[in-house]
Amino acid sequence: MLTVTDEVRDALASGQPVVALESTIISHGMPYPQNVEMARTVEGIVRDGGAVPATIAVLHGRPTIGLSADDLELLASDASVMKVSIRDLPYVVSRGLHGATTVASTMRLAALAGIRVFVTGGLGGVHRGAETSYDVSADLTELATTSVAVVCAGVKSILDIGLTLEKLETLGVPVLGYGTDEFPSFYSRSSGFAAPMRVDSPAEVAALVRAKWDLGLAGGVVVANPIPAESEIPAEEIGVIIEQALADMDRLGITGKDATPYLLGRIVEISGGASLTANIALVEHNARLGAAIAREHAAR
Repeated sequence: MLTVTDEVRDALASGQPVVALESTIISHGMPYPQNVEMARTVEGIVRDGGAVPATIAVLHGRPTIGLSADDLELLASDASVMKVSIRDLPYVVSRGLHGATTVASTMRLAALAGIRVFVTGGLGGVHRGAETSYDVSADLTELATTSVAVVCAGVKSILDIGLTLEKLETLGVPVLGYGTDEFPSFYSRSSGFAAPMRVDSPAEVAALVRAKWDLGLAGGVVVANPIPAESEIPAEEIGVIIEQALADMDRLGITGKDATPYLLGRIVEISGGASLTANIALVEHNARLGAAIAREHAAR
């Protein structure tokens, strides 16, 4: 059921490095036109890094691996594009709709296409207050089952980072701090939590994922790549902004899959656009690392 572009199909068939990219960050993570500009820039960074970009979405009900410029524009500007996690895939496909894929659904579709490296901004995880809401992202359960290396800037700062790390440990997902002993927190380089493991080169990441999968250990690997120092928002500064955004969300009664898009948008408003600038910087930074890891993985 996959539609795969000739470029991506040929790269996979010849063993060339390919990097998967999600589409929810385009349609539900940033405002227009910064979202489409970011998408084009990130694809360019992956190409400059010696890999083929494969942005993933559902278009006209078809899971699509690799998008055209017109496809990116549609995702960035069409308000009817649905946010699609794993549970939503059958609905969107069967009805012939457009859908922007989350981390979880992008991982699944990337794996079906044979892509092993995926770049995103930040992971979903355990939401604050999950002890009563039971709101835990499907990203975590997908990481337990789908064998893709996920390059990110940690989990989104709006989440309960400590509980998310505990859940990933329970699920048997290796969490790597790239060049750091501290787990990053999306907008910030620090979180107050140690990175469970540390790696310092793309070759080390490629060796670890190869060892994991050769051992028959299914599931993903988290590569937590801190935002560049010059682009970060200090943890204490962004923390105040997040608390205000959370309070506003609670007052409005927003829950479920609408929570993250609302919070990201509200944080952009409160921060005067600083969080958007940081978000773009970290995604571009992750794309550079993802391309390097994909090259090392392909070489093995």
